[in-house]
Amino acid sequence: MFPRPLTPLAAPKSAETLGRTPRRAPLGRARAGLGGPPLLLPSMLMFAVIVASSGLLLMIERGILSEMKPLPLHPPSHKGAAWSGTDPKSRGLSSDAGDSDLQVREDIRNRTLRAVCGQPGMPRDPWDLPVGQRRTLLRHILVSDRYRFLYCYVPKVACSNWKRVLKVLAGVLNNVDVRLKMDHRSDLVFLADLRPEEIRYRLQHYFKFLFVRDPLERLLSAYRNKFGEIREYQQRYGAEIVRRYRAGAGPSPAGDDVTFPEFLRYLVDEDPEHMNEHWMPVYHLCQPCAVHYDFVGSYERLEADANQVLEWVRAPPHVRFPARQAWYRPASPESLHYHLCNAPQALLQDVLPKYILDFSLFAYPLPNVTKEACHQ
Repeated sequence: MFPRPLTPLAAPKSAETLGRTPRRAPLGRARAGLGGPPLLLPSMLMFAVIVASSGLLLMIERGILSEMKPLPLHPPSHKGAAWSGTDPKSRGLSSDAGDSDLQVREDIRNRTLRAVCGQPGMPRDPWDLPVGQRRTLLRHILVSDRYRFLYCYVPKVACSNWKRVLKVLAGVLNNVDVRLKMDHRSDLVFLADLRPEEIRYRLQHYFKFLFVRDPLERLLSAYRNKFGEIREYQQRYGAEIVRRYRAGAGPSPAGDDVTFPEFLRYLVDEDPEHMNEHWMPVYHLCQPCAVHYDFVGSYERLEADANQVLEWVRAPPHVRFPARQAWYRPASPESLHYHLCNAPQALLQDVLPKYILDFSLFAYPLPNVTKEACHQ
């Protein structure tokens, strides 16, 4: 059903033995000392998450989860809530939308979130987070007071289209098809703009959702877009990446020809909590343990899930999620497979722990980059 997880390697060798450049400090920052905070979670909890993730994938392969009673995909019924009592047929959606694989993935996602977020020491609300993490979270949650919902936007997971929808719902745009350059800040309200008591009220009473995507496919999408098309990113990040990781690059590279392995090497040296939002792990952007989301949608079933959300928040019938532009070519599983198979496996082993919570919490399988899989 899903590819098998990446085959574990033997104990890691030194950077010199593997032929890789030793890790350096993140751009513009010194790396944390030995007494600094862990990058993701305490080691024992991290180990438990990885084991749980592998066990869930094994259960999928053996068909065990298909025998379980699935958890409801609809948000819990809240008395008087704006999203209760909607008719799934009102927008032409069937109650069993989506194929069985995606339904199983949703079931795993719900169960894993409950199990991991229920562990001692995990945050229960945003005020359990360190100041920097809470600031990142509140800056990524958009507010619609008219329709009483909160949306945590994740770059490279259709967030520009969701921002268009919010502007239409707020009356700023006439429709989602208006052709203009998206301003990602104006005419939008973020939780960070509100007072603590206003934030707490909305977190308790509003419908909360986010959309996720295969972590490595999201990385590939960010790499292709930012380093292939956006001059600002080429100059700000690309030039430094080339200087740092390419032998004989010279003092002033253009930064417009960063390779995917060079980008991965840069990610290995970055602290996830301080990454650019386009490749920061979803866990750090949206903090799914500190915020109890009512729904987690998938990029893989974007249109159906997005329109389902619009039903739940009782958006006007004429407001629909924007259709994908005909010219747009998203990063495909085939393209991702090609890039991963042509990247050093040891480098992938260094990158994956940065995103392990995104894989495990949102039920995405680890990549299969064995020799057999890569030569198919």
